Amino acid sequence: MDIKECIRTRKSVRTFEEVPLKDADLQVLKDYSQSITNPFSIPVSFVFLDAKEHCLSSPVLKGAQMYVAGKIAREEYSEVAFGYSFEDFVLYAWSLGIGTTWIAGTMNRTLFETAAKTQANERMYCMSPLGYPSAKRSLKEIAMRKGIQADKRKDSKELFFINDFATPLSYEEEERREALELVRLAPSATNSQPWRIVKKDNKYHFYLKHSKGYDTEKGDIQKVDMGIALYHFMALEKGNVILDNPSIPCEEGIEYLFTVTF
Repeated sequence: MDIKECIRTRKSVRTFEEVPLKDADLQVLKDYSQSITNPFSIPVSFVFLDAKEHCLSSPVLKGAQMYVAGKIAREEYSEVAFGYSFEDFVLYAWSLGIGTTWIAGTMNRTLFETAAKTQANERMYCMSPLGYPSAKRSLKEIAMRKGIQADKRKDSKELFFINDFATPLSYEEEERREALELVRLAPSATNSQPWRIVKKDNKYHFYLKHSKGYDTEKGDIQKVDMGIALYHFMALEKGNVILDNPSIPCEEGIEYLFTVTF
């Protein structure tokens, strides 16, 4: 797949043609899901669920007949690993013309976890519908996208910095400006865009700017967002993910997570 094109063109889909996925498309997705890895070496299991068989639905969706849920072991960095792997799957689905949308809150979590046979030592951070996008969005979807300003993104000067949080990174002088732009385009819960990246000594330090309400006993969804951002950053060239906190002074609510080197 053309990863840049997929990232630039993909939209969340909440309105689907009311037809089942073709068997061939579903099998391709299943096969691909088995090959997905992440830099943290924490496997994500992808479970495909028929909506009618398991009585599954979401109030923000229309026409969804199939879902995919991800399961991962409960351990440090599992949210980031999940986000990285699930975004890999989501973009591959888009390359096949199959629509998805990340769902963490607007679902009956107990019902989905039961259908996916989630074990006590596992977490299912998100699920997604799978289907062919409808030519026309529902009024509910239009209102939802408008409410979260789904097509808007923060300016790069608010997200990327050089040496410290006081100095915005200049795209004109940045060798990996294309990778950073793919990060800027990444989806996130309610479009909060929580990632902040500081380049220092030719290392890219990833920080999370926390918003209230996302860190619960079920996991931190904004850390899942950080995994999505990481996948986008390394889409063009795989780097090395390390823990190398540069101890850069930052405001309260900003947390260092990991570093990428090339």
